[in-house]
Amino acid sequence: MRLRSLRKLEEFELRREFDALTAEKAEKEALLGSDDRQWAAIGEEVREVREKFSKKTKLGRRRTRFADAPNRNLDDIAVALIEKEPVTVVLSQKGFLRGMKGHLADPAALGFREGDKLKLAIHAMTTDKLIFLSTGGRAFTLSGDKLPSGRGQGEPMRLAVEMEDEDDIATGFVADPERQRLLVSSDGSGFVASEAEMVSGTRKGKQLVNVSGSARLAFAVTLSGGDMVAIVGENRKLLVFPLAQVPQMARGKGVRLQRYKDGGVSDVKVFKLAEGLSWSDSAGRAFLRREDELLEWRGDRAQAGRLVPKGFPKNNKFTG
Repeated sequence: MRLRSLRKLEEFELRREFDALTAEKAEKEALLGSDDRQWAAIGEEVREVREKFSKKTKLGRRRTRFADAPNRNLDDIAVALIEKEPVTVVLSQKGFLRGMKGHLADPAALGFREGDKLKLAIHAMTTDKLIFLSTGGRAFTLSGDKLPSGRGQGEPMRLAVEMEDEDDIATGFVADPERQRLLVSSDGSGFVASEAEMVSGTRKGKQLVNVSGSARLAFAVTLSGGDMVAIVGENRKLLVFPLAQVPQMARGKGVRLQRYKDGGVSDVKVFKLAEGLSWSDSAGRAFLRREDELLEWRGDRAQAGRLVPKGFPKNNKFTG
């Protein structure tokens, strides 16, 4: 195509655009010059809007309904306002608590005061509720976003909760309302409790396990779908009995799990009988006793049990 032809095409497009703009200008001037035309245009726009947003169209149909506002838990609202971030809860043997940003791979490598060391390390989120159980049987609740800063070596746990002088923290974990735990005192008594029953809103906490004399809360074992309880005493006697024999309670002393002449409980484990009872020794070697190999130690709750099988750790723990 010759350059002259291209120029004619360009001239044609410019003339067409000029004619269109001229016609639009004349229409606008006519509209501005006539009240009747202006009201007619307004009426047309109103009819278009009414048709577009009428109840017959998808856009115009009501998509909400009139009802009472739903009831919301104030705690849920407070959690929704917290920025969700990972945190590692660190508690030392001497009771110093702190929250470290992120999920630390090796909290034991953190710095501690002289003569102190790691006791508990819990991976949590800032929106989580943390439950700490004292040896006196009380349950305390702390929020993951209100832990002492991890920049130092922590603050005393007793500043966050009102705990008796003779008590210590037995264990701690992230609260799960759907989960249950087997709570066991040092004298071999215990019961099953829901974590939902452990949550408390005060610094005094909630009395969960009634202990007396020298007895102290020693274990809070997750059920994890298990159907059997394995309990070993300081006398190195092992007893295996059905979890169904342990009652579920909101609070109390519980029932006798194993009978002792002297001493108390050394360790407890909840497991699935179909999978067998497993443990490991101090050298890291794994042992497993199948269902048919546990007949010698199976019985009913509150019995004394029999001496542990060969290969059981010398410290009387399921983890050597």
